[in-house]
This record gives sequence, C-alpha cells and structure tokens, in this order.
Amino acid sequence: MTKVAVVSMAVLALAGCSSIRESRGFVNDPVLVSTVQPGIDNRRSVEGALGRPTYESQYGEKTWYYISSVTGRRPFVRPRIQEHAVLTVRFDDAGNVASVETKGIDEVVFLQPDGNKTPTLGRERGFLEDLFGNIGQVGGAGVPGAGGP
Repeated sequence: MTKVAVVSMAVLALAGCSSIRESRGFVNDPVLVSTVQPGIDNRRSVEGALGRPTYESQYGEKTWYYISSVTGRRPFVRPRIQEHAVLTVRFDDAGNVASVETKGIDEVVFLQPDGNKTPTLGRERGFLEDLFGNIGQVGGAGVPGAGGP
C-alpha cells in the first residue's frame, strides 16, 4: 500500500510540473490557409474560409493580418512563445486577393526597454514635486463647482 501511495504522489508531482500549452489568436490550419488563392478569392471568400482578421491595415493597400501564437509555460513561470505565425493577405483595389504570405517566429523582434535608461517626454520632477505638486491645482478658479461665481 505504501508503494502505491508513493508512486501516485510521484505521478501527481510530475503532472504539476508539466508544461501548459495555450493557443492564442488565429488557429493556423494549413488546409484552410492553402485554400486562399491570389487572383481567385476576394474579401468575402477569405472571410468565409478564415474568419475575420486579427488586424486590418488602416492606411495604404488593404491588408489583413491573421496572427497565431502557441505559448508554453510551467507553473509559476512566465509563458514563452513556442510557435508564432503571421498570415498576411493583401488585396487589390477591386477587393481580390493579390498575395498571401506567412512569416514565422524567426522574424519576430523581442524588445526589452530599460526603465532607467529609456527617455521620456516632459520635464523631470523630483520626489517632493511629485508628492506636493498638485497642491492648489484641484478646485482652483474657473473650475465649475469650485465655489466661484
């Protein structure tokens, strides 16, 4: 009985340390993606096959972006990206598919800004200015409900 309890405890401990996989964004199905053909499909058929895009371009040529990520993490650890893909569908002026392109994690840029070195706009204030800087600013003249005429 003791051996069974020890083995079951070991199995539970290993299960607690297993990686958790999560899919985020567009579910990248290669069969559906291969059905989108330049010169044949239009916006309506792409939306019917792939659904609404994750992002749409606001300026320039009309482009739809389908972004998918698979992350993995262990308990109590920040998630890490294991797979990442961006499907780009460009349309011409008539609304027909002009090109379809997929890019992977090899083209992702990871930025780590440093709060102590990254400059910010505005003037620098000291601790006391941050602490007492708003005294006299709230409820001053010209503010409705501040007791003025």
